[in-house]
Amino acid sequence: MSITPEQVHNRIAMLRAERGISRRELAEALGVHYQTVGYLERGEYSPSLHLALRIAGHFQVPLEVVFSLEEFPRLGALS
Repeated sequence: MSITPEQVHNRIAMLRAERGISRRELAEALGVHYQTVGYLERGEYSPSLHLALRIAGHFQVPLEVVFSLEEFPRLGALS
């Protein structure tokens, strides 16, 4: 039996877009490669706790605003 790791959902792309920050700019601020930001946004890579905290800190929001084990509701579904 194989164990599949749970996917970590995130709002990184949305937060970047709201603030007008490119992947490269975010990557430079976090000290990671810009492709890492893309992998995170697409859910192809789950961040370490340290990196997750740095991302939340960069956007100045609580960790649970950026990351969740459950999918975030679509913005249009909130109305």
